[in-house]
Amino acid sequence: MRIAFFGTPEFAVPSLRALIEEGFDVGLVVSQPDRPQGRSRSRLVPPPVKVVAQEEGIPVLQPEHPTGAFADQLQAAGADVGVVVAYGHILRPAILAIPRLGMVNVHASVLPRWRGAAPIQWAILNGDETTGVTVMQMEAGMDTGPILHTIETEIPADETAGELSLRLAELGAAALVESLTLLAAGELAPRPQDPTFVTLAPKITRETTRLDWSRDGASLARQVRAFDPEPGAWALFDGEETKLFGGRAASGAGAPGTVLVAGDSLTIATAVGALEVTEVQPAGRRRMSASEWSRGRTTAVGTRFT
Repeated sequence: MRIAFFGTPEFAVPSLRALIEEGFDVGLVVSQPDRPQGRSRSRLVPPPVKVVAQEEGIPVLQPEHPTGAFADQLQAAGADVGVVVAYGHILRPAILAIPRLGMVNVHASVLPRWRGAAPIQWAILNGDETTGVTVMQMEAGMDTGPILHTIETEIPADETAGELSLRLAELGAAALVESLTLLAAGELAPRPQDPTFVTLAPKITRETTRLDWSRDGASLARQVRAFDPEPGAWALFDGEETKLFGGRAASGAGAPGTVLVAGDSLTIATAVGALEVTEVQPAGRRRMSASEWSRGRTTAVGTRFT
């Protein structure tokens, strides 16, 4: 079974490596174009999936948009099935129909819960105790296709989005290999998603990541963990955007946003209880420990985030 693999970020790498290691015929990799990075934006950096493909000698296509002439290139690749893992573009029905067995997608939630662009972040924001991965048959709708396979896992109380993403990437790779093995044997029985259990996980916006001190410490701690390491939950300090990391709910009382304790960690008052954080990233600077941030001030206790 010849595979065309669509993927871009680090999350997709375990799935690509698993297919290669299990002996699947990955004949083509499709990834987003190299993007400029660094302060000067002059250096083009290839996406992680492209790096792996080149190491393995697999041809790579990087269309800015997977339309037009790309359809002819995909057709020429002769793929039996397409595999999509965090590719970053919506594929039109004409593209989905090119492989003879269609396309399957590895999604970082147990569908139909958390359809959309940011399922990991929304699961943590919502305080979900479990999540998982779903392999589904792709169709025109956003994450609406029939389910082929799922694997569930618990979300520890202090887990960040970055940590959960690493675990789900490995689970997704395992689920993908199992699904394609059964698909090749004709033993998969797709089942439709139940629309009554649908929840949405839209793209993360700047406003979604802003900390609101009128909320309780537990929900703010989830917000900090949901956006760690990227893009970072933030508030204003001395009028400048400051990101906070390592969030946990804590006890304490004071005017919301006020620093109650400054040392190895910061404890910041909220409307109910407090938020404890262990790392801070001031605007335009690197991420640093709370103690290092505190040492840069005559006194941090009593200062206020807004």
